[in-house]
Amino acid sequence: MSRILLGLGSNIEREAHLCAGLDALAGFLHDLQCSPVFESAPVGIKSGPFFNLVVSARTDLPLTELDRRLKFIEADNGRYAPNRKGLPLDIDVLLYDELVGNFDGLILPRAEILKNAFVLWPLALLVPETVHPLTGSTFAQLWAAAQIDQQLRPVAFQWRGRALTPAALLQA
Repeated sequence: MSRILLGLGSNIEREAHLCAGLDALAGFLHDLQCSPVFESAPVGIKSGPFFNLVVSARTDLPLTELDRRLKFIEADNGRYAPNRKGLPLDIDVLLYDELVGNFDGLILPRAEILKNAFVLWPLALLVPETVHPLTGSTFAQLWAAAQIDQQLRPVAFQWRGRALTPAALLQA
């Protein structure tokens, strides 16, 4: 089984699309664990604020099949609809084991890990001791040293009756 880290984001019906995405992922991934959920301003597009989180899981799917399934989940949530406004659901492969390189257009590890606080902070909270395969530093170390000019706000979020964002983080 391969260990994977995925980034999820939505800026349209954010709770509904993220829950639908998590439900779909739970249907074929193993040991699914979720980071807290954060609200952030959009990066690279003009839109409303996003909800973002990171998930850790295990899969027996090859990378190309995993990516294909993620595209289907995005499509089921309206990502590729011709008249969509904003981004209903985005799911990105951040890491697949310790693979490094270009795999049929999928570049791993994903560059956004080091560029976006809404990816790095959730990773630092969910898998703090996991090492970034290019930097050699853990996600906790990378977050502690990060100088990313993005505002994030932890948000209360429930999936399957479970709070993903701890109360202590919400009060910080």
